[in-house]
Amino acid sequence: MGLLALCALAALASILAAGFPLAALLAGDEAARMILVELRLPRALAALLIGAGLGGAGAALQGYFRNPLADPGIVGVSSSAALGAVIALYTGVSAAFALALPLAAVAGAGAGAMVLLLVAGRGATALTLILSGVAVGALATSLTALAMNFAPNPWALSEIAYWLMGSLTGASWTEAAFVAPLILAGLILLALNARALDALSLGEEAARSLGVDLKRLQILIVSGAALAVGASVAAAGAIGFIGLVAPHLLRPFTGHEPGRLILPAALLGAALLTAADALVRVLSGQGQALYLGVATALLGAPFFFWLVRKAGRAAP
Repeated sequence: MGLLALCALAALASILAAGFPLAALLAGDEAARMILVELRLPRALAALLIGAGLGGAGAALQGYFRNPLADPGIVGVSSSAALGAVIALYTGVSAAFALALPLAAVAGAGAGAMVLLLVAGRGATALTLILSGVAVGALATSLTALAMNFAPNPWALSEIAYWLMGSLTGASWTEAAFVAPLILAGLILLALNARALDALSLGEEAARSLGVDLKRLQILIVSGAALAVGASVAAAGAIGFIGLVAPHLLRPFTGHEPGRLILPAALLGAALLTAADALVRVLSGQGQALYLGVATALLGAPFFFWLVRKAGRAAP
């Protein structure tokens, strides 16, 4: 209940941030109502959904890899989704219709997940999957850089660069309705494998003895993460560190049961990203926007450094 209340408070902060005309709304002003319904509410909903997708996927991947430093970017899905969107921007397909950009990003995430599983092979261990994910992510990142290098004009280059920095500025009911079923499907797929993740925390041999099909689990975890993260990138661009931070803040309350962490991490991820979006709007000046992906990176990087130092001190 506490996490749900936190999500509600973050959503309220997002709606009221940056000078929302609350008094005018209460007085029945039509313009204020339109701002609420057409701009603030879909943006808050999109932030909650995206944060939930990143937080839940991060918890599941950390449980699967048994590595507290794992995040959704480790399997290369984020980079692949970004590449799909960049291709749509580069070719001009994104201007064809409203959902062209998110569709391209989701297609990129799906392609990245398939390449990952093909490269890793059927009998891949968690380490092999990590290395394959690094390779897929590096390839997608290099192709994204290539597209930027050969951008046909400065406007196309700036459009790609700004999109990659991550933002919810253009969030609409159409985009929220598009990503909601994908993110929810991904989270449900991950949550359905919670017991298998708990068994895997005891080791691969122990998990097999408990009846866990590790090959099937690998496919389901990657697929669930691809749906949740791909849809998140499709709607907001590159948003980092939410999937790393949210599970860590809650892990002391769930012990060594990664399956129990998925839903709480999704709720905390939703609250964190929504609060961060409210913060960037408060900090952004006239004509000088602070991008959401930049803000989460600035806030998340010191936390990551602390985690690395903590892991180093804990190592024998």
